[in-house]
Amino acid sequence: MRILFLTHSFNSLSQRLYVELSRDGHDISIEFDINDAVTREAVALWRPDLIIAPFLKRAIPEDVWRAHTCFIVHPGPRGDRGPAALDWAVLNGESTWGVTVLQAEAEMDAGPVWASVEFPMREARKSSLYRNEVTDAAVSAVRRALGRFAAGDFTPEPPSGGGRWRPACRQADRGIDWLCDDTATVLRKIRSADGQPGIRDRIGGVPCYLYDARREPALSGPPGELLACRHGAICRATIDGAVWIGHLRPAGEGPDFKQPAASVLDETARTLPDPGGDAAGAEAIRYEEANGIGYLHFDFYNGAMGVAECERLLDAYRSACERDTRLLVLMGGPDFWSNGLDLNQIEAAESPADESWRNIEAINELAWAIITTEDRLTVSALQGNAAAGGVFLALAADQVLARSGVVLNPHYKSMGNLFGSEYWTYLLPRRVGEARAAELTQNRLPIGAPEALSLGLIDAHFGEDGVDFSAQVQTRSEALAASPAYGEMLEGKRRRRAADEAQKPLAAYRAEELKRMQLNFYGFDPSYHVARYHFVFKVPHSRTPFFLARHRIGGMGVPE
Repeated sequence: MRILFLTHSFNSLSQRLYVELSRDGHDISIEFDINDAVTREAVALWRPDLIIAPFLKRAIPEDVWRAHTCFIVHPGPRGDRGPAALDWAVLNGESTWGVTVLQAEAEMDAGPVWASVEFPMREARKSSLYRNEVTDAAVSAVRRALGRFAAGDFTPEPPSGGGRWRPACRQADRGIDWLCDDTATVLRKIRSADGQPGIRDRIGGVPCYLYDARREPALSGPPGELLACRHGAICRATIDGAVWIGHLRPAGEGPDFKQPAASVLDETARTLPDPGGDAAGAEAIRYEEANGIGYLHFDFYNGAMGVAECERLLDAYRSACERDTRLLVLMGGPDFWSNGLDLNQIEAAESPADESWRNIEAINELAWAIITTEDRLTVSALQGNAAAGGVFLALAADQVLARSGVVLNPHYKSMGNLFGSEYWTYLLPRRVGEARAAELTQNRLPIGAPEALSLGLIDAHFGEDGVDFSAQVQTRSEALAASPAYGEMLEGKRRRRAADEAQKPLAAYRAEELKRMQLNFYGFDPSYHVARYHFVFKVPHSRTPFFLARHRIGGMGVPE
């Protein structure tokens, strides 16, 4: 079918649906929901069989939904209504939740239901549930609704009980009382507003919004008291334990975007003790070992890897390489493997250009360490999505495995035509060839794991969810480590690396990439700095890029 996506932004859910439905053979164009006139124009240009709204913040114009069937993807079960469905589900500790595809009508979320899929809830951030369970359920529900729409013999059903309306979740609904709330309650409240809008609070006299909360298993103290600081996170006591808060957003003076908590609290954070390795809740990096295989987990918030994160991960990688293992598996985190540079920390720096340079050098050091590891095989296991430098960092390993539902964005161009580094000019062409490498880095569109496999970007994809994927990674890793061909594979790796180095040293690739990056950071063209500012401050879109809005360039799909 010819489908128009009408969406507030091209977020993780929209990207996954775009990838999955394109694979199913549907012809999709995308329009950002900027205003009613733009929506009407998009419909007139594309002439869709169907309109799908994966992520909207306002109603579709009445003349549009009366003339065209419009599917609204609502992140709540049948009968749920309102703008904060998932917020309330996390806050109330629901055991099951769902996604409903309903038809747009005059009353918000009250139209007839085309499909609904439920899933069990887990204890996690709202944003994590959205990227995983909600997105998986949305794909299933939309596919079911499309099948019914195409068949033409299905009558959509009214929502259960006429629908239950719940208003937006206010700060008053989930404010923390540090003198009364236990750890589970504090975590539930913070997670219900992560990633937006955060929980309004005051720490050390600083008004701020809280994000990125984790349970601390050992530390405790007087309720509400700050106990420790480690790796940019601060630990605060509850009535029965403590939580780590990794990121804050200033609510008064200061830049209005998320930063490591210690950066926002500054002097207060410097007075707090660092409990060292005993603070398990503060550790985003974790190493475990089983059957001669090392597994290195790194669950950085939103997949962003600033200078400190890159340096810590490099130290952890080197330590892992000192272990007597045959295989080292880089697991990333459950939501993201890596998204490359930490643009928020760069924006907050005194000199964003200098911080950009330090950040790219730090991630390059990590990439170099992985590429030049010759005493064992390495595997990148992508449980979660990856983008920009994170994709190319994954390619530094000998094998790349991905969960079937992950979405990859192997390009930098959307960030102000950033050239990128991480040795991608070496790593990408050797996997997909020069022509495909140029195409991937220029088209600015996401790809799914099956498409990445067909291109040669990854070596395999599997797993219905993160648990299934991790179990299969372990099975495959043990088989690889025990393979009679292991020694031959390791020697072949050494020979290829030596031949590649003789043909063109890694240092030459890095120097060429950094020469281009220097122009991005310090040159006359400010595109990178403008794009980064817009990304960090979430500046509303003024138009839809042509590479998404194919209807605005005659359906040819030619990038701007």
